[in-house]
Amino acid sequence: MNPYSINEMMEALYRLEAEGAANVTLLGIGPMSKTLIRAAVSLAKEMDFPIMFIASRNQIDSDQYGRGYVCNWNQNDFLRNVTDIKKAAGFDGPCFLCRDHGGPWQRDEERAGKLPSGHAMAIAKDSFREDILAGFDLLHVDPTKDPHAAGVVPMDTVLNRTAELIEYAEAERLRLKFPPVAYEVGTEETNGGLTDESAYGQFIERLAGMLAAKNLPMPVFIVGQTGTLTRLTENVGRFDAAAARRLSAEARKYGVGIKEHNADYLSETILCMHPALGVTAANVAPEFGVAETAAYLLLAETEGRFADLGEIKQPSETREAIRTAAVLSERWRKWMVNGADAQVESVLADAALSEQIMRISGHYTFEDKNVACEIQKMKDNLKSAGVDAETEVINYIKRCLRRYADCFNLAGLNGKIIETLKRINKP
Repeated sequence: MNPYSINEMMEALYRLEAEGAANVTLLGIGPMSKTLIRAAVSLAKEMDFPIMFIASRNQIDSDQYGRGYVCNWNQNDFLRNVTDIKKAAGFDGPCFLCRDHGGPWQRDEERAGKLPSGHAMAIAKDSFREDILAGFDLLHVDPTKDPHAAGVVPMDTVLNRTAELIEYAEAERLRLKFPPVAYEVGTEETNGGLTDESAYGQFIERLAGMLAAKNLPMPVFIVGQTGTLTRLTENVGRFDAAAARRLSAEARKYGVGIKEHNADYLSETILCMHPALGVTAANVAPEFGVAETAAYLLLAETEGRFADLGEIKQPSETREAIRTAAVLSERWRKWMVNGADAQVESVLADAALSEQIMRISGHYTFEDKNVACEIQKMKDNLKSAGVDAETEVINYIKRCLRRYADCFNLAGLNGKIIETLKRINKP
């Protein structure tokens, strides 16, 4: 049970901002693995900040839609494991479960199969209902993918589908007698049609009118395009600080915050600007998965050195298992700048390219039986040599997470929010 809701958190943050307290940027963390969740909970406990785990439908979804590549979890598995990890860590701070990019055609196979719009919308609604039943705290309503649209999905279509999905989710929530959830709308992708401030402002204004007419809640976050774009292991976009400030001001006119996606790999110089520019929240996912893969590869190298010393007799094949499974998964195609159409056989034969793919897509393979077996063998080998591999991996990921927590001024935020809510609610 969280000590406060996302809506209450935003109320407290806006109060702190109005009182002249240091601005913050909330961090949305992609739950790429169970180990990453442990690392995030551990760091949040140390630094006292609220966690938002942002799960895409490819990562976590209901049984009937194939679950997800993260531990093969559905929504209830996700909730149960996060709850267990919090309890084991002794963390009683907020840990919000958030749906990232919920909506029609948001699973790869739905888009590839070009499902009819009615079918795709029905699936999106079913998925949202499962989110609500599992106690998700925030639903990102993103109907901006459409395999039947030529180029940009028209704003009218995006607005109508957004309102329809929020209306459905609210009706289901009330029918099921669940507490209020927070909403996020929009997309960072150029096909979402919100690539400049005028379109962004028009979208918010029109959406606000449509939701008010149906007595539906306004979202807490509107996604805005600040110029970020993640490819491979770098941010190849050009962060536009002036645009970020203008989009933030536009969103705040309507009492909502701007959410930035694809904040992975941004420099600390840019990250430190985010709170001052008014970026309310930012999502990071692939970078943390890449960090976990890098940790395993470093440990595999350590294992090899112990084997050279004769202290490990049968070293694992962790590196080769991850490399092969990563290439065979073909999930790397969406992250590649060049070579996205290469044949799997030729990629496996290309040492440099397969190495690159292993590092950017290794996190998709952690539930592969062979990969999991080799990683466990490596951990056992290292334990016999005196190395706590699990702790090393968690600490490696925490260093990556801490970069964002520090730049976004998150230290001590949970305590500040609780104290502010007490002041607000004081009779």
